[in-house]
Amino acid sequence: MVKIDKFSVEGWMDEHENKCQYNIAETCAASISIDQLRELSEAKDKDIFQVSKPLTYGAIRGSAALRTNLARLYSAKSASPLPPENILTTPGAIQANYLAAYALVGPGDHVICHFPTYQSLYEVPKQLGAEVDLWKAKPESDWIPSIDDLKSLVKPNTKLIVINNPNNPTGAILKKSFLQQIIDVASEHNITILSDEVYRPIFHSITPLDNEFPPSILSMGYKNVIVTGSMSKAYALAGIRVGWVATRNPDIVEKIAQARHYTTISVSQLDEQVAAFALDQNTVHSLLARNIQLAKTNLALLDKFVTKNDDACEWVKPLAGTTAFVKFHRDGKAVDSVDFCKKLLEKTGVLFVPGSECFGEEFKGYVRIGFVNHTEGVKEGLEKVTQFVRRNIDDVELTE
Repeated sequence: MVKIDKFSVEGWMDEHENKCQYNIAETCAASISIDQLRELSEAKDKDIFQVSKPLTYGAIRGSAALRTNLARLYSAKSASPLPPENILTTPGAIQANYLAAYALVGPGDHVICHFPTYQSLYEVPKQLGAEVDLWKAKPESDWIPSIDDLKSLVKPNTKLIVINNPNNPTGAILKKSFLQQIIDVASEHNITILSDEVYRPIFHSITPLDNEFPPSILSMGYKNVIVTGSMSKAYALAGIRVGWVATRNPDIVEKIAQARHYTTISVSQLDEQVAAFALDQNTVHSLLARNIQLAKTNLALLDKFVTKNDDACEWVKPLAGTTAFVKFHRDGKAVDSVDFCKKLLEKTGVLFVPGSECFGEEFKGYVRIGFVNHTEGVKEGLEKVTQFVRRNIDDVELTE
């Protein structure tokens, strides 16, 4: 029997997210309805659902419309267009990441995983029998890991390097030249790179005009790259449960496709139709503009919060994505982040995610904040947190 450890962050959300008043833990850009999606489109009269179409399994590897739209996005500013057949759709990015590991690693293999990050990215390879080393980033380095550390972690049996760009929970990004260094290490040892790009392209604090702006690693010329994404985070449509795997290596596509047959067979036709409409050229630019502007507006609120409470918290300001990793302390000692989050929720109705429980014991005092929710809720919630810090932080336990 496979040993499955507790999925801490999802367990925390499952327990608390439907009982809070201010959910500032949710990592999706504020979700939208079908009606709102249509309003964002320049093709408002276009049908989203083909209601006369029989609800069969549909296109097993993903609908032509959806895969074509995704291929177009990945081919932008790339010297080599990505064929639609190099994309497989999945029920969310979590399934995409699972399938990539399931198809490529097992007992006797070694995996290196960017850390801190979403737990499944390193736990699933462990469950499959692989040895996993964490490639750790630290706040004093702006949450950017060391290439020398990566080189030192490589073993003869290293099969996969896993990165998360933009990063959850820190909001840090691995920039273009840094991505090239990762590729250089991987190509030297013929290692496949799995890049979870689920928060791409929410870049709120760096512009495409910056020379170091990170492209999708899929467009950087290394064949043994897999990227995953979804409609949940950057595209504000978590409820349709659509994700994908993309690679330029047809052999990898086939391996993952074969693994996929054992899990989901196909993705719901209805979900894929909504996703295809959202990623159509008539809609996607307005949708992303809405979400990036929301990120910029709310990040300014969070920045003011950190400044106002700088005697009690600190951070490395995020550059992209929807999350920030903020450390709370008292009298020079980190607070117990679980106790902080529980008492905060009880006193104010505000939900944060405790870093020490959900991302690693070493992240004492850290909480993850999902700040790209509806602005009014973020504003009111952060005001409640300020009141809590002023009135109740002395009641929060400290770490040893």
